[in-house]
Amino acid sequence: MEILKYEFMRHALAAGLLTSIICGIMGTLVVVNRIVFLSGGIAHAAYGGIGMAFYFNWPVIPSTMGFSLGASLVMAAVTLNNRQRADTVIGVIWAVGMAFGIILVDLTPGYNVDLMSYLFGSILTVPGSDLVIMGIIGTLILVLVVFFYKELMAVSYDEEFAGLRGLPVHGIYFSLIAMLGLTVVMVIQVVGLIMVIALLTIPPFMVEKYARSLGAMMVGSSLLGACFTMVGLYLSYRFDLTSGAAIIMVAGTVFLVTLGVEKLRDFIPRTFRHAGER
Repeated sequence: MEILKYEFMRHALAAGLLTSIICGIMGTLVVVNRIVFLSGGIAHAAYGGIGMAFYFNWPVIPSTMGFSLGASLVMAAVTLNNRQRADTVIGVIWAVGMAFGIILVDLTPGYNVDLMSYLFGSILTVPGSDLVIMGIIGTLILVLVVFFYKELMAVSYDEEFAGLRGLPVHGIYFSLIAMLGLTVVMVIQVVGLIMVIALLTIPPFMVEKYARSLGAMMVGSSLLGACFTMVGLYLSYRFDLTSGAAIIMVAGTVFLVTLGVEKLRDFIPRTFRHAGER
């Protein structure tokens, strides 16, 4: 509790919890719809928005948000009718977005000391104004997901059946990708561009096999993400580590340990069964 004496730690905790909730919700939709690679493409293309913010001296979050939305809608259009064969185009947009951002940063006069924080996260430096923006984005996404929960569930699990029922499948898919673009902007503040995919996918992937519904998976993923965030924050404070990397290492370690335990649990009965047959 002593770390809560510091304002920057209170801001970091608030940012981490907001991000955990939204990543739990959107990450569930990412995992269920099998669009992990697309989310990675949006995350790395968003670097172009950061480069524009530095070059034109614009506010970083609005600039990144606009660029991420544009990139996400382009990717949605590309993957709409053939998600399985869109990897190449997504990879090109991914690379071009990052290259565009890097070139703009190179052309910006002076050295920008905050640049690395957008790659690896800067949760300990999140100001109150960014918390307000994150809260607005998070509330908007939460309201949309709750309001269109049945439609999102139908499209996620059986797109053809949803279309036969008269649901606007294309509109729902575009809205899902747009919400993913907004989520990426939030996650950038916490763990950076490099580790966005991990926070979006590790908690939902771990919860998926135990959840009995899409809503339960969202709640479980949010709680698990919050635990990873709080433990990672504490470790980064205690051992003077990069906060974003610490959060992802906690999530990755728990994921690998649970995966190993599950494999071992399956292996031991099989070994005894084979021994009994002999």
